[in-house]
Amino acid sequence: MLSLVARPDDPPPPVPEAVPVSRESFVAAMGRAAPGVWILTTFGAQGRAGLTVSSVASVSAEPPMVLACVNRRNAVRDAVLEAGGFALNLLPDSQATLADVFAGRPAEGEPFDFGRAEWTTGATGSPLLVQAAAHFDCVLSSSFEAGTHTILIGTVVSAFRAGCSPLVHTDRRYARVVPLGE
Repeated sequence: MLSLVARPDDPPPPVPEAVPVSRESFVAAMGRAAPGVWILTTFGAQGRAGLTVSSVASVSAEPPMVLACVNRRNAVRDAVLEAGGFALNLLPDSQATLADVFAGRPAEGEPFDFGRAEWTTGATGSPLLVQAAAHFDCVLSSSFEAGTHTILIGTVVSAFRAGCSPLVHTDRRYARVVPLGE
């Protein structure tokens, strides 16, 4: 009889040698994903700071924790580390213009201009977008360096969900979520 279970004395299978792909191949393949578009915000000694991000994920439901990745050269990363808190504001599908503002490339006006939307203040002092599809106000729990980015992990102290559809980003453009069968 053929056994599919490894015996304790069996040697482990060989681990293939890791050969990194090119940056271009990686970016092209990741471009097929359709993450939500978020504005990460914080409030520190320099005032309000915000940045459009798409690398956001749930970490844990108990306790509620999320993560976001920010380029380590970006001043918003330093502001979050200094402030000890941040908010993640999921943009509704009507806010592609605001995503560009906080990505530093507005069609008109100044980049990173909080005057382009209505904000309230969360428990951490971080700005919360009033018209967000969802937002999470977080106390910074930990941070880790990974390649060019810093992974910020926050414990969620408040969460909100609206009834609108979120803005997503795929193939280097903004898109809407459309449920299948509709």
